[in-house]
Formats: sequence, structure tokens, C-alpha cells
Amino acid sequence: MQIMAIELNDQEVLTPPAHSATVMVLRDSPQGLEVLMVRRHGNSNVLGGVHVFPGGKLDALDCQTPASQLDQSAETLAASLGEAALDAATGAGLYVAALRETFEECGLLLHRELPLHMPAELRQHLKDGMGFAAAMAQLGLPMQTSCLKPWARWITPRVPSVTNRRFDVRFFVALAPAGQEVLHDDHEVTETVWLTPEAGLRQYWSGEIGLVPAQILNLSQLVQHATAADVMNAASARSPQLVEPESFVNEGERNICYPGDPRHAVTRPLWAGPTRLVFRNNRFEPEGGLAALLG
Repeated sequence: MQIMAIELNDQEVLTPPAHSATVMVLRDSPQGLEVLMVRRHGNSNVLGGVHVFPGGKLDALDCQTPASQLDQSAETLAASLGEAALDAATGAGLYVAALRETFEECGLLLHRELPLHMPAELRQHLKDGMGFAAAMAQLGLPMQTSCLKPWARWITPRVPSVTNRRFDVRFFVALAPAGQEVLHDDHEVTETVWLTPEAGLRQYWSGEIGLVPAQILNLSQLVQHATAADVMNAASARSPQLVEPESFVNEGERNICYPGDPRHAVTRPLWAGPTRLVFRNNRFEPEGGLAALLG
């Protein structure tokens, strides 16, 4: 498999970051904790050829989901994200976007005790042009937002490193639904793969897959957990982390620093592990190399 070369962006983006949601879907396996990753289509203008967690931008329709379809109130959902300025409709919409994008990109509907024929029926409704919320309502399926736990919020800086767009991404974690088959869409996503966090980082280091900083550092955090339940419990026990990367050039190399780094405005680290990545060898590396990512 050919890994797409990463081209650094030097343009300042003046538009506000787009609200987005992404989900780290987790399961336990004989190899240990695994997370689902998808490979974006090589022709995509956003992270083409790179392995990411399923996700995408918030749609207006996500914010218009009727309260009767939600298993938690919009106010509760917005409050759970820990953002004082976030309105209820947008907060609830981000949860719906997370559910929708996970289904659209890898075929998994995050829903407990789902009849096995339902994903295929939902997929057909979407293929026929029905919106996600409308299709779920047609099938009598509530949005089980309680399947999701907020994990972090990553806001792209004004000079993004790997794209000329800005995103305000809410990361969620969720347990893989039992009995459902992963099925990528072959449009936005050309591959789905379950990886232990360690395997994902090792494959990145050996050049087998491409990753960008948010995926690298989230995998590095997941390495510290033994089971999917451990991750879900960790998410429940804390507020979502706010991550606002800051970048600078040092001796011709792009550096991206994170909370706790001496060059970052926030002095308190958010995680145990690297607080800076340097772009060299056509990839983002921490000082200390792979061993630093694996803890």
C-alpha cells in the first residue's frame, strides 16, 4: 500500500474552524485493546491517504434532530462537552454527527441491542436520499447518544500544519456494537482496520500507514489502557481535554507543541508522553522517537 506524502501547509486560515466530530471505536481482542481506523480516499482534499478515526463535519440537519429522537436532552449533551459558549442544539448535533459519520464511513451504528437487519435497512434509506435522523426515525431507532463519551476537543491553529482548513473537532470514545460488520463506503473511506494502539504506532513508524498529529497522540494515550472499559471509564472520570496546538519553525523544521511543552501557552500537560512533534523524514516525530510514543 502506498502512503501519501504529507505536504505541510504555510497558509494562514482566516475562516472560523468548522465544527466536527470523530469517534474512537474500541473493542477488546486476543491481541488486547483495539481501535478502529479508516483510510481516507487518496483523492480527498483533506488528509488523503491518511488513516484517521471515523468522523467528519457537523451538518445543519444534525442540529435539527427532534428531542424525541434523543436519549438525553440537548442541554445535557451540550453540558457534557464542557464548553461554556456551546448552545444546546450544536452540542446535541455534535453527538448526532458522531453517530452519523461512524455509520456512513464504516457501517457501524452505535446502538445497543440492535436487530441485525437494521444497519442494512438504514443504509438503504440513506442511499435513497433520506437524511440520517429521518431514516433513524423511519426505523423507530432513537439516537443512543449515551453510547458516546466525550474524550477531547482539538482546535486547528490559524496556520494548520497538514491542511488549509481549520476544524474544531470533538473526539468521542465508544464501544464497538456487538454483531455488526465493519463496512467502509469506498467513497470517502477505502479501508477499515482494527489496530491495537501499539500496532498502529509501529506501522506508522515503519511507513506502512500514514497518521497526522491528532491520531498519533491519541493512539499514544490509548497505549496506556489495557481494555476498552478502561478507556470508557477514563473518559467518564474527567472533562474533555482542550487541545490547541501551537506551531513554530526551528532550524528549518516545523514543530508542533501541546499543553505542558515549554513553548506552549498552557504549562500544565494533559497527558503523560510527548508534548511536541517535529516534522522530519516526511512524518511527525517526538523527541525520543517511537519509544516516547509507546511510553
